[in-house]
Amino acid sequence: MCPSPDPSEAPVLQRGTDHISVSVELRFGDVVITKASLSFYDCMAVTELRPSAQCQACVSSHWGCNWCVWQHLCTHKASCDAGPMVMNKQSPLLSLAPPARDIPTLFPPTAPASTVTPVPDTFPVDPGATDSDVPTGARPSLLSPWGPWAGSGPIPSPTSSESHFHEKPLRPNLPIIPRATVPAPTNLGPAATPEDLSTSHPSPSDAAPMPPAEPGPETLPSMVALDQPPGTVPATTFPGATGSTKPALDWLMREGGELPEADEWTGGDVPAFSTSTLLSGDGDSAEHEGPPAPLILLSSLDYQYDTPGLWELGEVNWGPSSCPCVESVQGSTLMPVHVEQEIHLQGRNLRLFQDSPGDNECVLELEGLEVVVEARVECELPPDTMCHVTCQQHQLSYEALQPELQVGLFLRRAGRLRVDSADGLHVILYNCSVGHWDCSRCQTAMPQYGCVWCDGEYPRCVAQEACGKAEAVATQCPAPFIHSVEPLTGPIDGGTRVTIRGSNLGQHVQDVLGMVMVAGVPCAVDAQEYEVSSSLVCITGASGEEVVGAAAVEVPGRGRSISELNFAYQDPKVHSIFPARGPRAGGTHLTLHGSKLLTGRLEDIRVVVGDQLCHLLLEQQSEQLQCKTSPHSIPATLPVTVWFGTIKRRLQHGQFKYTSDPNVTSAGPTKSFLSGGREIWVRGQNLDVVQTPRIRVTVALGVLQPSQGNGRRRRAVLETACSPGASCGSHHFEEPCYVNSSHLIMCRTPALPGLPEDPWVQVEFVLDNLVFDFATLSRIPFSYEADPTLQPLNPEDPTMPFRHKPGSVFSVEGENLDLAISKEEVVAMIGDGPCVVKTLTRHHLYCEPPVEQPLPRHHALREAPDTLPEFTVQMGNLHFSLGHVQYDGESPVAFPVAAQVGLGVGASLLALGVIIIVLMYRRKSKQALRDYKKVQIQLENLESSVRDRCKKEFTDLMTEMTDLTSDLLGSGIPFLDYKVYAERVFFPGHRESPLHRDLGVPESRRPTVEQGLGQLSNLLNSKLFLTKFIYTLESQRTFSARDRAYVASLLTVALHGKLEYFTDILRTLLSDLVAQYVAKNPKLMLRRTETVVEKLLTNWMSICLYTFVRDSVGEPLYMLFRGIKHQVDKGPVDSVTGKAKYTLNDNRLLREDVEYRPLTLNALLAVGTGAGEAQGVPVKVLDCDTISQAKEKMLDQLYKGVPLAQRPAPRTLDVEWRSGVAGHLILSDEDVTSEVQGMWRRLNTLQHYKVPDGATVALVPCLTKHVLRENQDYVPGERTPMLEDVDEGGIRPWHLVKPSEEPEPPRPRRGSLRGGERERAKAIPEIYLTRLLSMKGTLQKFVDDLFQVILSTSRPVPLAVKYFFDLLDEQAQQHGISDQDTIHIWKTNSLPLRFWINIIKNPQFVFDVQTSDNMDAVLLVIAQTFMDACTLADHKLGRDSPINKLLYARDIPRYKGMVERYYADIKQNVPASDQEMNSVLAELSRNYSGDLGARVALHELYKYINKYYDQIITALEEDGTAQKMQLGYRLQQIAAAVENKVTDL
Repeated sequence: MCPSPDPSEAPVLQRGTDHISVSVELRFGDVVITKASLSFYDCMAVTELRPSAQCQACVSSHWGCNWCVWQHLCTHKASCDAGPMVMNKQSPLLSLAPPARDIPTLFPPTAPASTVTPVPDTFPVDPGATDSDVPTGARPSLLSPWGPWAGSGPIPSPTSSESHFHEKPLRPNLPIIPRATVPAPTNLGPAATPEDLSTSHPSPSDAAPMPPAEPGPETLPSMVALDQPPGTVPATTFPGATGSTKPALDWLMREGGELPEADEWTGGDVPAFSTSTLLSGDGDSAEHEGPPAPLILLSSLDYQYDTPGLWELGEVNWGPSSCPCVESVQGSTLMPVHVEQEIHLQGRNLRLFQDSPGDNECVLELEGLEVVVEARVECELPPDTMCHVTCQQHQLSYEALQPELQVGLFLRRAGRLRVDSADGLHVILYNCSVGHWDCSRCQTAMPQYGCVWCDGEYPRCVAQEACGKAEAVATQCPAPFIHSVEPLTGPIDGGTRVTIRGSNLGQHVQDVLGMVMVAGVPCAVDAQEYEVSSSLVCITGASGEEVVGAAAVEVPGRGRSISELNFAYQDPKVHSIFPARGPRAGGTHLTLHGSKLLTGRLEDIRVVVGDQLCHLLLEQQSEQLQCKTSPHSIPATLPVTVWFGTIKRRLQHGQFKYTSDPNVTSAGPTKSFLSGGREIWVRGQNLDVVQTPRIRVTVALGVLQPSQGNGRRRRAVLETACSPGASCGSHHFEEPCYVNSSHLIMCRTPALPGLPEDPWVQVEFVLDNLVFDFATLSRIPFSYEADPTLQPLNPEDPTMPFRHKPGSVFSVEGENLDLAISKEEVVAMIGDGPCVVKTLTRHHLYCEPPVEQPLPRHHALREAPDTLPEFTVQMGNLHFSLGHVQYDGESPVAFPVAAQVGLGVGASLLALGVIIIVLMYRRKSKQALRDYKKVQIQLENLESSVRDRCKKEFTDLMTEMTDLTSDLLGSGIPFLDYKVYAERVFFPGHRESPLHRDLGVPESRRPTVEQGLGQLSNLLNSKLFLTKFIYTLESQRTFSARDRAYVASLLTVALHGKLEYFTDILRTLLSDLVAQYVAKNPKLMLRRTETVVEKLLTNWMSICLYTFVRDSVGEPLYMLFRGIKHQVDKGPVDSVTGKAKYTLNDNRLLREDVEYRPLTLNALLAVGTGAGEAQGVPVKVLDCDTISQAKEKMLDQLYKGVPLAQRPAPRTLDVEWRSGVAGHLILSDEDVTSEVQGMWRRLNTLQHYKVPDGATVALVPCLTKHVLRENQDYVPGERTPMLEDVDEGGIRPWHLVKPSEEPEPPRPRRGSLRGGERERAKAIPEIYLTRLLSMKGTLQKFVDDLFQVILSTSRPVPLAVKYFFDLLDEQAQQHGISDQDTIHIWKTNSLPLRFWINIIKNPQFVFDVQTSDNMDAVLLVIAQTFMDACTLADHKLGRDSPINKLLYARDIPRYKGMVERYYADIKQNVPASDQEMNSVLAELSRNYSGDLGARVALHELYKYINKYYDQIITALEEDGTAQKMQLGYRLQQIAAAVENKVTDL
């Protein structure tokens, strides 16, 4: 038996519940024996669940709560402090008879005395006990706490007085005297009554201590007899309690010493325990079980029963039917307002309340308030429990405008205690005046109300009782009266529904049928729309002509009423419409002109185009209607009809034409300043059918931008309230557009107040009902840029005019000038004269002013003639006033002649010298300034030309890549199979996999060697041996870094079929590596491949990410590779130095201007001499290409889609130029025609042979013997004997640029640059660095696509990456590394450095492609950029920084953000479990564990074992575990089998 938990530690009881259930488990160690549900309950909370009947809720609960009537309290106690109690319907005491005075006690006759002990901590209950367990006539007393359990409910709990959730401890004044005894009384005596029992029962503190006595072995726990004298009431000792000598489980033992069966515990029907613990609202705590489980009580509680007068039959009742309750209202529940009236109620069990009339009151709940009325209770004579309650007279009223109001009603006593009442007990208040505003309505009210029309000073509808004596009840209602008529017009055809409102318009619809006239024309009343007395609807008849008159209603016997306003019959007409056409998507605002178009109700007027509704707009006029057309399925010409209710009028002359929808094909430009006003040109078809075009800009924060198309698809969507892709909480800005023609709409961008951080901007063109998204019309998304700023002409003093020298240009400084506007769009004015903008850069605006000083803008005759013009600049909506301008001019001398002569004579010599010097200085300075500005303009134009060239080359590249994409659809990306991929990754330095070789052993020894290698494979499965083997090799000085990588790859191949084991080894070695670096410098871990584990990690990543590379990364990587190849081949490439015009690597940049032109050759493939030839294929080459370069380009085109292994080697083929039928010429890089200058020979090019565009060339097999053909004087070639012998040895070749023989001279000073353009170019080779920018801008999209796929978490991240990153986080946590930078470095060194850099630099690892030195140089820059993005160091770049790093300086911060988000998103993903990883690894082992050469790999591994045999054996013998596993012995066996080595076996 276990004590229940302390209720004070139970969870908080939730509002609206009466208990809390928790789970209880019985455990033996970690083994769960059984489970049960333990409930903590609160009797007071039970009453809160049903406040209108708290007593009934209390005694109906299955917790066994009882109700104290006088205290108005729901308690678990078995008695009340005063007054009667209503027992729970499941109370166990209900099955017991009241104690008879002659019933003997339970003590055996031989017992000398009863034992008195302290109150126990716990007491048991035996639910299986029956009446047969005790002798007949000796049933336990009602005060026994373990009487037989007769009901299914819980036992009443002992009393206590603590607060909620606290169980009561032992009382401090209770004597704790073990085994004290008193004489056992036999009875209470013949005169004892229950009242005597109540008064004579002492408290536990009154019990006197008694001397101890030893009870007999069969003595039962003592009971308090009913005739116990005062002061001698003993406490009861329960088994297991403090002070008891019996064990805690003795009470469970039967006479035979056995425990009761489980079904005796539970009643035989419920196998599991379900217990409850009291959280009583009256303060006591105990535990008991729900109905079929045993009762469990807390050992810390003071269980006592205070039961004075419990079985007095007059005060104890049970069940809900014994609760005092008001059941119903006697008589009618209807009560009129403003009338005093009594309320009679009927109830039961209210006898206790009839003797205290002042304490009882009726409470009516009226509109949230309580109206209290004194109540009187009268009950029938017993045994009848029926009672009558009379609520005294009271006048009630309410404010709600409704005919009747339901008022709740209940009985309350003592001002606060609510007596139980039936659910929904109420009376109904009714107000005749609500809804019965006139006599007719009043007389048609429901009869049960008894409403009458009370005439008097204020006529009204009231209840008959409320009509005073001085007022008379009306029997006849007055004549009808019309208040309003709607509408006041209708067509002469009739059919208009006219609503007439008034009062006393009849009491029934029959009163007005046929009695309504409108303008003298009968109007048929609609019986369905008739409302008594207040309104009627009638349908007008046809008048035949326009007529005006009043509406009249007559009620028989009451009179006739005529409206004040007249109704007019009208004949509406439709004359014309505008516009006469609109798009079939709808949205056209159609205007109909006519007369009297507002005839009838406005809501009855409908405009229909064909069968499509045209929706009326809000404001209409009598002479014209405006509506918005609906969409139509096809273009069509349709009639226009106006419906006035059921009458129609058709447009006679003209129809509306639905045309094809407008279509937008392009829009530009793609940028605007925040202030807006930039003109956007929208081009398309059928644009002139648009009536109200608009441009709409939506700005939202944090909303993902919808995916854009490829720029060729356009999509038009119907306009909705919330645009797709945008947040409905976004801000919209609109501006109207102007229709220029059917192909052009011009829009000005709206101004934005500002852009939030990380905004999403959507630009749409709203063409009536159609919406075109800018993102679908342009490849470049639309963006808003910061507003430009311009400095005044005179920054020092803007108020002073700027003095302009005619012939010079205006130069204005500013910021962000060309971000979102072109120079053609900038309007610069000097007064009313234009200043033509010549150049616009980021920081300067140059414009050419008028020759003469213009007049001021808006110049008037009254203005002073010396008013200066103002220089203004208009950029969209921005208007800049930069100051006034004054032209410098020749002014006549104003001095007199005499003064001039005197001045000239007096200072002629001095003045002449000064003037000459000043003039020379000014001329020189102005000339220098003009030269500076010209150079500046040239540099700006150079930048613009570089930008334009980037755009053009990117467009060309995209066109080529589109063709490439179409080729890939047919042939696909040339992926390598897994075997070749693994061999190239594992053994990158080998031209061919070393595993392709044979074992190299004689056939006679092959079986033995293979058996030994099999044993070695098994030995590698020993984790201890493998780690010892690796650490032993790494400790040897002769074991180089190349050997480490080779052994790691051999182990990878050997263990490829057991990747789970391979991963476990990797984890172990990596943990040791982390421990080593933590002791030194943890940030250096995994930086280089200096250990076997680092190469194992590279190979593991390569295996696990192969599928991800093929499925996701392969396409963008291949597109980047092909883009680089296309760009490199597009420009000249020096065959000797390897430098190219188009590259990203400045070391490989061709810093010369080489003249060349593209050629397209028709290439053929001659299979053999005299054999058929394939059809010609166009090949793009350059005339500056060498013959070998042209040959490689021809092979790429002729063998497109053929694997490299199946292509012929270039050295086995010659290029033959064919002209006509018999003209054949073999072309080669070097022959007797080559140009020779001193020690230099230039390689032959197509230009050297003067091969024209469109020439036919063929690839023919090389001739082993050069035989002259008929039309050929010589056979040139690399192996031709016609090369001069003197050239051999000393002559060096060159292709495009001949290296200088002299050392490079020192760089000349800035002022000494003279000579031709060639000399200038050689002196400043850095000017060609713009080619790097051009190449970068062309490839930018492909680089971004590749990085985005690698660093994106939008698709599932490879499980291996998540698993390994979690492993690094775990290692960092184990070693106490909290520096996030260190963990970032580990992740970077493990994934980007070890795998992605390797793949980016070597696409031949993944694809069946051939790279060149130039492509490798470009890929190296991209790989370095990716690595810089993954590092944490901030590269501070300057003028001396490497060009390759400067090239991507602006992009690296963006890439860094992508890497950080990638790492953070992976960390937030659900951790990858070992089971998931092992499942993936097992699948990889099954799919890719083909013949990778595992046996050869084992043989190669054995060579290292043989080389370091003694060291390995020593390491195994020094390890105790290895000795137990006999690893050294097994290795010796392997050596004996493989090498036939004699060992000390």
